[in-house]
Amino acid sequence: MDAGQPLDVRPLAAKVVGICAGEAHTLALTAEGEVYSWGRGTFGRLGTGKEEDETRPVRVSFVSGKKGQGCSNKPPRIVAVAAGAYHSLALEDDGSVWSWGYNLYGQLGVDSENSLVPIFLDEFLDLVSPRSLQNQSDSQGKAQLKIVSIMADGMMSFAIDNIGGLWMWGNCPQLSKDGDEPFSLVSIPTPRPVWFLHGRCVVKVECGNEHVVVLASPGETVYGGDLVCYAWGNNNHGQLGLGDNESRSYPEVVKSFDVDSPWSIYEIACGSFHTTVLTRRKPHSPEKDAQELRRMRLEDRASVCWTFGLGDNGQLGHGKATSSSFPEPVYGLPEDVLLKSVDCGLFHTCVASEAGEVWVWGMEKGLGLCPEATFSGEDPGDALIPLKVICNENIDSNFAAPVQVACGAAHTVVAAHDGYRMWAWGRGHSGVLGNGSTANSLVPCTVMWPPLQMDFERKEVLDRKERAKPSESEKIAGAKKGASTLEDIQDLNTKIASMERYINVLHTYILGERFEDLGLPLGPENSVADVHKAWWKMLDSADDGKLNQMKRFYQSMLSAVEEKIMKRKVHEMVRECLSSLPADMKSS
Repeated sequence: MDAGQPLDVRPLAAKVVGICAGEAHTLALTAEGEVYSWGRGTFGRLGTGKEEDETRPVRVSFVSGKKGQGCSNKPPRIVAVAAGAYHSLALEDDGSVWSWGYNLYGQLGVDSENSLVPIFLDEFLDLVSPRSLQNQSDSQGKAQLKIVSIMADGMMSFAIDNIGGLWMWGNCPQLSKDGDEPFSLVSIPTPRPVWFLHGRCVVKVECGNEHVVVLASPGETVYGGDLVCYAWGNNNHGQLGLGDNESRSYPEVVKSFDVDSPWSIYEIACGSFHTTVLTRRKPHSPEKDAQELRRMRLEDRASVCWTFGLGDNGQLGHGKATSSSFPEPVYGLPEDVLLKSVDCGLFHTCVASEAGEVWVWGMEKGLGLCPEATFSGEDPGDALIPLKVICNENIDSNFAAPVQVACGAAHTVVAAHDGYRMWAWGRGHSGVLGNGSTANSLVPCTVMWPPLQMDFERKEVLDRKERAKPSESEKIAGAKKGASTLEDIQDLNTKIASMERYINVLHTYILGERFEDLGLPLGPENSVADVHKAWWKMLDSADDGKLNQMKRFYQSMLSAVEEKIMKRKVHEMVRECLSSLPADMKSS
């Protein structure tokens, strides 16, 4: 699909509204509520019904029918996705939660083995207020609740209900009422409310391998931006931001971001052993706070990124490879940017601004951007300060309208162009970059989006609608088409756009860049000639290895869709398009 196509004619099925990444897999959510996955398939984390890797996005099929509701042919409409290390979660628009993948610690929320396909969590079917679970006589507390947010990382899973209650399951930090018990992890096979935050309105939750960070109200009501940060769990690297390395078995407020702080928190993210917080300055800070802001050189910043925890690989962005148990600002970012999205990987961090600028830092230059590094003791190749990611050297340095960024253990994904395009970079093992290859990429490469399957399904729907028209209207439409040269040209341009789509896919897979990114003029008057020339030029310059690679890609593509349907549609399209070409081009 042409990235320059007007937004009002782009299909919502191809618009990505959310992305997330696990250890070596990626999930994408479309505006029509469908989920796509790619990358490593072990333990069933992709939800495809098998454990094979997928190098390109494939759609996740959700089992129809729920407990107490019978079977339905209507597929669930998903509104949120989350990825743990080896498992995945999805939230339906009615508050239902689905899970699939690894379940050794109960992170799927059901007492069962690993699942290769999404399974429905009936634990939330009759969800009521945690208060009613403690006091059965409280009739008001028995009001039906609904899950509105989900989150997963490591071996843990979380959900937030519509009154701000927090639920957790999986391999979670043990909570102690007295808060003086030693740190430990406990397996929770089914969702359990976090009683220690009862009465607080939880807005967002993030977690690392063994620690949890929550953004919540200081009391029972949220007042404007007065949200505070709670943290608990393992703190051996200072990832709780409490100024020490002592673990906590009880949620404790991070003093740097309490109600008296001059900062308003709006985003949090956790790596395996570090934490990132995005803040804005509160509008009316006391003079003592203003003096402190000037001392820290933060008074003129539109937003500030803070990091704390493990810093051995530069993932804190403080200019040094050391850890910090206290939140410190990342000074390597421009002062006037408004940061919009943040995520953390195993040992790297990525942020994006509203203007489409993206920065990374940490392990191996943010897992890319370091082809000259030797990765020796003197040159580990890590980025100690933020490095700007270039979207495309031939077009622009920024990404257009980023949706969000997502970090896996060793890869990063960016959704941009209003969600109609995605890029990825880092280690490409198991196809986690979604570009049809398993090779590493030091710079952003285009994810193969939308999938070919989506193109063919859309064409099938259009064909069925066309065949369902009354015979009289078909005659009228046919007469108008035969009488109108303009409609003939539009029909031909539609076929040309489809051909460009397939050429883009092949060109990306073979040469590592999109055909349209080469700067070639594509339009109604010269599109066929440019595609024709560039296609044969590419074939002439390709060696045997590239040609064999293209052959394998064709074989894989043909097996991904029903072979007979695929062949028929491709043959029909090529035959119709060739019949419309000038005679001299047919013979060339």
